[in-house]
Amino acid sequence: MLCAVGLLTPLAAPSLSAAEPTGAAVQANDPVATLVARLNLARYKATIKGLTRFGDRRQGTDRNRAAVDWIESQLRSYGCADIERLSYNYSPGEKRTRSGPRVAPGAAQGGGRFRGQRGPIGVNKDPERQPDAKLRALDSQPSTPGAREEVYCTKVGSTHPDEMYIVGGHMDGIGWGEAANDDGSGTALVMELARVFSSPDVKTQRSIRFILWNNEETGLNGSYAYVEQRARLQGIESPPGSGHYPEPRWLGMVQHDMEMFDHGMPRADGTVSPTQRPEADVNIEFQSQSKQAEGAQKLAWAFYAANEAYATDYPASVGPHMTNTDSTPFMNLIPAISVRENERGTQIGAGWDPQWHQPTDVYETYSDADFRLGLNAAQTTLGAIARLTGASLTPPHRASR
Repeated sequence: MLCAVGLLTPLAAPSLSAAEPTGAAVQANDPVATLVARLNLARYKATIKGLTRFGDRRQGTDRNRAAVDWIESQLRSYGCADIERLSYNYSPGEKRTRSGPRVAPGAAQGGGRFRGQRGPIGVNKDPERQPDAKLRALDSQPSTPGAREEVYCTKVGSTHPDEMYIVGGHMDGIGWGEAANDDGSGTALVMELARVFSSPDVKTQRSIRFILWNNEETGLNGSYAYVEQRARLQGIESPPGSGHYPEPRWLGMVQHDMEMFDHGMPRADGTVSPTQRPEADVNIEFQSQSKQAEGAQKLAWAFYAANEAYATDYPASVGPHMTNTDSTPFMNLIPAISVRENERGTQIGAGWDPQWHQPTDVYETYSDADFRLGLNAAQTTLGAIARLTGASLTPPHRASR
């Protein structure tokens, strides 16, 4: 049993001296640049560190439930509005009919061919491979079927509250580590964007929903549950005439799943370089075989343009092989993309990240170069979503308190 006492304390803000980004200067006439500058490496690292206190956050455990509570407490401390939870039930034996892209024989998990050297992959199920006895004990409670919850909050648009972009990451993990990268890095990114957009001086024309999925590792169950429960509610004003839209119409969805480790292709012996490669980049993927491929590709290039304008260190690349992450349930309904460290199928599936589902996916594994790649992914998404939603800043004397 994981004791939740003392785990719901919001993270302390780092000093302002640690908050200055390196790279492009803030432009006074560009509110998006000002918002991007409110992201910083110290805060991003601190949020990931906070998530790792719950071990791997495996779904169906007390540590997972405590992490959901902590995430909600953090969102409240940021001033996020309309914080809610979506509830569903999970059983390991449940079956679901999924509509996804047809994959050619030999394709890698939904698109693309493997090229070059390949390294070992798999899910670690041996607790003895975790040398840290404290972490091994924290991760020891097994998952049980039953009720699940995932938390989200919404930035309500000022002029188009009935239209919304969805920004997501999954908070559960596996492998007897801390799930620091998979997907603490994506969860922290979404939380940091929620913090920035929730500032009282920030206004957006369209709504933004920040959601932390559960049960990604068991087959995207949390995101599928969201689509099943909420898709039919889109754009319905409730109550009529109130101007309140519990589920605004979906304009696009972006998923963040593993943001930090781009060390290159495995060597001939299957090992991977211990340092971030100089040509590391932020991968933006859409699924070329989805029903919304044209709109998804357009969305991906909007993110590429935002990276060019606002990311401080790492460039972006766009690829057509999005697969096996929480954007999948959306991809035939609306434009949906994934932002990550490498292509999911052709690179992660070929062993480019040796921490994937392993005991080594712990905070201490990663260097500032790794964390900064995640920060650049956050800068990319914040810049793109701010542009797409028409973000602006209220002069200080007019900001609500």
